[in-house]
Amino acid sequence: MLAERASCSVSMMARVLGVSRSGFYRWLKAGGSGEDPWGPLKEAIIEIWEESGRRFGFRKVWSKLAGDPKYGRFAGTTLYRVRKCMSELGIRGICPNASKRTTVPDPEAPERPDLIRRDFSCPVPTTKLVGDITYLRTTGGFIYLAVVMDLCTRMVVGWSIRDSMRAGLVVSALDMAYSRGYVAGGAIFHSDRGSQHAGAELAAWAAAHGVRLSVGRTGSCHDNAVAESFFGTLKTEWYHHERPADASTTKHGAIEFIESYYNRYRPHESIGDRVPAEAMQEFFDRFERALAYDPEAMEAA
Repeated sequence: MLAERASCSVSMMARVLGVSRSGFYRWLKAGGSGEDPWGPLKEAIIEIWEESGRRFGFRKVWSKLAGDPKYGRFAGTTLYRVRKCMSELGIRGICPNASKRTTVPDPEAPERPDLIRRDFSCPVPTTKLVGDITYLRTTGGFIYLAVVMDLCTRMVVGWSIRDSMRAGLVVSALDMAYSRGYVAGGAIFHSDRGSQHAGAELAAWAAAHGVRLSVGRTGSCHDNAVAESFFGTLKTEWYHHERPADASTTKHGAIEFIESYYNRYRPHESIGDRVPAEAMQEFFDRFERALAYDPEAMEAA
């Protein structure tokens, strides 16, 4: 309307376009121009969306705008505005697909208690861990991924990928978490009742490292909801999204998703929209400062 005002009347253009004539003049009086007032915000939204591998929906994009100093000028942007801008841009996040149960219980497994009882809160990192196994289909057959997650920070602290689904898969993931310093003495490791989590090999490893084993009920995904949710995210935001073909590409893709994207880039709502690895590092930084202030008290603790 602004560009054609010299050749056409505003009243006629407003009637043809179905807009308000008075609204046009209010916009003009407020300093309106042909530029999109939300252009810079939309550029930031596209940048975040692209950096996420086109995975983020409007909530994750909004979280990055609010929490990343790089986008400080947009920190006060509302969730509604981000959603509207993404709608206008024609971009969206990835929606979940249906899941499939893979847990195979071992009827001869020793009885173990449920030390979690669906309480997935934890004030101190490295003390309360959960784990699970999932399968990934490739052109050369299935490969299996086991993960160990810290409940306080939601960081994947250990993982293992193999061509077979045996107890060694879980022990290898726990070994990684332990060697990185993410398994405290007396920590709880909670899993489902699958045979890979109930064998003697895992029991021996737990006894040697002072870890208490915990299991949920048979057939209840809610008893290990955090680990189940992680695999849902992995498959939704990477596996079903990119559809890797051969085993080598799938393994490298899974590692990149866990270490680069999930642990170090993706904000997590349950920890205040912080990034898991940053939340874990904050804990170790506080511990080191406390140790430097009073080493005797920290050693006693």
